[in-house]
Amino acid sequence: MTVESCIIRNTSFQFDGVKNVYHGKVRDVYDLDDQLLMVATDRISAFDHVLPRAIPYKGQVLNQIAQHFLLNTKDIVPNWWVASPDPNVTIGHKAETIKIEMVIRGYLSGHAWRTYKSGGRLLCGVPMQDGMKENDRFPEPIITPTTKASEGHDMDVSVAEIIHHGIVSQKDWDQLEKYTRSLFERGTKMAADRGLILVDTKYEFGKVEDQIILIDEIHTPDSSRYFYSEGYETRQITGAPQPQLSKEFVREWLITHGFQGLEGQKMPDMPDDFVWEISDRYIQLFELITGHTFIKAEVADINSRIVQNVNNYLNA
Repeated sequence: MTVESCIIRNTSFQFDGVKNVYHGKVRDVYDLDDQLLMVATDRISAFDHVLPRAIPYKGQVLNQIAQHFLLNTKDIVPNWWVASPDPNVTIGHKAETIKIEMVIRGYLSGHAWRTYKSGGRLLCGVPMQDGMKENDRFPEPIITPTTKASEGHDMDVSVAEIIHHGIVSQKDWDQLEKYTRSLFERGTKMAADRGLILVDTKYEFGKVEDQIILIDEIHTPDSSRYFYSEGYETRQITGAPQPQLSKEFVREWLITHGFQGLEGQKMPDMPDDFVWEISDRYIQLFELITGHTFIKAEVADINSRIVQNVNNYLNA
């Protein structure tokens, strides 16, 4: 089986009642008036660029992990999920998007570490103490929000700037912070039950009328970083790297091959064996984090499968 024979990269479905379609970095969103139909494609992005190669089963993994956590956190905050009629599809409530991403970090990793390593001790207005090393645990999780850009790079932003520019009100920020910390606490416990550490993640929110709801994905390898619990302390003491289950290893591969999304840099070609390695890692994380066996959906004709499953749902 070739990579190209079992992926869904681009969609152009003609579902009844669709008002318009938005093609995001990795998801295609069909507007059904008061609901949205979101197709999780197999596209993968890094450094705010969509990579040329798609990853088999990635969309299914993300969609089903997100469903798993949305159903297990709806007691904390109402969310957009209504149904998943296909392994790559979620239908949910349409909300007015709040234009910030709530990034929360329990450990000094990824972007936070790169900032720290360069000498920065302030991230989104939040201080980071001296004397830490990569992947150390913060005394308390820190929230480092970013602006949510429709195109281009998301930008770090402080709470003071968010309030000053009227992106959200103080009242809404307080609620967003409460939801973010509670979701991260739940995600941390669920990860620990599976022998994992939830390192950092991001949440996106919207409003239906005047109610804040959780939207998009949650605790997936595209939006989160995980470590193995076993051996974490020993690796920190000895200075060994922390194996991680996220797409950070994709970013590291790109950096090694001279690409960080900067102007003038050329996107490297991703060989088939690395594409399959990424696919295997996504599936591995699905099974580790949910405790369920990943059942690969039929991919002989993904488009027809999605059309049939969605139409069956809509017609019902």
